[in-house]
Amino acid sequence: MFQEFLKKYGKSVLIPCILCFAILYIFLQQNNSVPQTDELVTTIPLPTDELDNDEQSNEITEDETNQTVFIDIKGAVKHPGVYELQADDRIIDAIELAGGYRDDAVTEVINHAQKVQDEMVIYVPKKGEISEEIDIGQVVSSSTTTISSSETENTVNINLADESELLTLPGIGPSKAQAILAYREEIGKFQSIDDLKNVSGIGEKTFEKLKDYISIN
Repeated sequence: MFQEFLKKYGKSVLIPCILCFAILYIFLQQNNSVPQTDELVTTIPLPTDELDNDEQSNEITEDETNQTVFIDIKGAVKHPGVYELQADDRIIDAIELAGGYRDDAVTEVINHAQKVQDEMVIYVPKKGEISEEIDIGQVVSSSTTTISSSETENTVNINLADESELLTLPGIGPSKAQAILAYREEIGKFQSIDDLKNVSGIGEKTFEKLKDYISIN
């Protein structure tokens, strides 16, 4: 009976069925080839110049944060010398690195909140070295200016200075300080600051560093 049905209606039924299956197969294939919406990730690239600006901004910020400066602390601190600090540090940080103030320091003339700068010179005066009228901050300067309103107020008298005071001078270490003291004992007082070149270990280069910071009166 089934065979008779196929002979009678096979072509009229079979062909439409095949067509339906073919259309269904094509439809399913198209659906499988389209990615799901929730799996799509759209990335909008930033312009190259914006990326470069962001990178440069980050580099500048890091450089400013990590920049180190060197300052020279002199005068009435426990450990005078050259110290390395960060660019955003304050003078109070430099004073702490130098061991803090000596008992004879005049601290009122120091602006502790001032930011440090590369090659800055900080001179902490001793009692009796400066007048009471001096303004706060005058004893702090860059390397290209004087360190106070009067050169003689901040110079070290090489005829009277003890070892600790001599050590505040640039280029003077313990051995040279001892040599200066020995010269005074054996020869006598310096008649001129140029006489300092007669001290063992102090040559022309060292003297050039010292001459603006010493006196004999």
